[in-house]
Amino acid sequence: MNRAFRAALPVTLVLGVVFVGFILRGPIVAVAPVTGSISADLGLNAAQAGLLTSLPVLCFAVMTPFASLFIGKAGANLSTTIAILGVGIGSIVRSAGGVEATFVGTVIMGAFITIGNVVIPVIIRRDVPEQRVGIVTGAYTAAMNVSSMITSLATVPLAAAFGWRGALLAWTGFVVLAAIAWFVAVGRKALRWGPVKPAVETGAVDTIAIDTRGIPLAAPEPRTWRNLSAVLLALAFAGQAFSYYGLTAWFPTVLEQQLGYSATDAGASSSIFQIAAVIGALGVPLLAQRIGIPPTFALVAALWVTFPLGLMFAPEGWLAWGFLGGVAQGGGITVVFMLVVQLSFTGTHARRLSAMVQGTGYALGATAPTLIGAVHDASGNWTLAIGVVLIATLVFAAAGLTGALRATGPRGPRAPRR
Repeated sequence: MNRAFRAALPVTLVLGVVFVGFILRGPIVAVAPVTGSISADLGLNAAQAGLLTSLPVLCFAVMTPFASLFIGKAGANLSTTIAILGVGIGSIVRSAGGVEATFVGTVIMGAFITIGNVVIPVIIRRDVPEQRVGIVTGAYTAAMNVSSMITSLATVPLAAAFGWRGALLAWTGFVVLAAIAWFVAVGRKALRWGPVKPAVETGAVDTIAIDTRGIPLAAPEPRTWRNLSAVLLALAFAGQAFSYYGLTAWFPTVLEQQLGYSATDAGASSSIFQIAAVIGALGVPLLAQRIGIPPTFALVAALWVTFPLGLMFAPEGWLAWGFLGGVAQGGGITVVFMLVVQLSFTGTHARRLSAMVQGTGYALGATAPTLIGAVHDASGNWTLAIGVVLIATLVFAAAGLTGALRATGPRGPRAPRR
């Protein structure tokens, strides 16, 4: 990292964002490998067990508007601190007792992870120079996938040694690291109520109206739902989230039932979907710098479509499809967040746009495991069920590419009308 980059963007800020990213997916994904043990110990049926993985995503959808309002009042720094502490508390409660504690802790985690989901794009827009937004966003989304990969692979061995409660509790280590990194990055501002000015000059100036006497006036915020580019971006993220959560839930089962893998082998094999995401998350910003965002989006969309198509017509090639789909899902969320930052006119607009895009996406994404499972049960095969994922990837491709062209073309983005 050269001296100019360090001067423009403190390394501690990048590390703070990355370590916060570690706690926004891993603790949720950790439940999936030990769902059988949890169900057996607590006497849960299949539907109740499924809630342990779908509840956090439902929280993302329901709590996003409230998270946005809270961030607007408390400021991004304090909101991030509270998100970290809340995830830690939820992790402890989830591992503390019986059925009630498990579900209450899961809801607490989901609520505070929602704050983290919304606030990180705001921090990136506020503190990161425009030319570095892509790589920092990629590092953040890569961290989410790395933590998912680690928890997917290590939770079962930990459960064998310490039980499922001990295994899930172990991932509070990520929370401790996130808290340390965040306090090192922002210092006492981590506990300060209210908005904090950018840590670095981003080169992005919020548009402020001036009256006839030259006095600055408060700029009205653009209405996100009246911006077609923003609506298209929300639809693209919905396709991304639906595909991700649907395949995360059912890819191991497809390997078991289609190819005869054991549950252990299927779980380990399907981790390629999480591992390859790191390549997409880090590679997309670099590629976008060279060829632009719309061509990069088109490539990511093509890779996304190959995954369900491959599983439908050539499941024996699952390794290639899982790898390509993993690259796509890591790159897909990165390029969407890059566009969120690019479409934002002000810090407040960034918060509202992030909430709109993520709230819409997670609301639809939360339905994926149930809907795909229902289609499988009704049809008796995986072809139609995976076809539902194919439709979602096509929505991601069409809406996202159109939105990217509008956002980066000569007609956009534009400052809001006065």
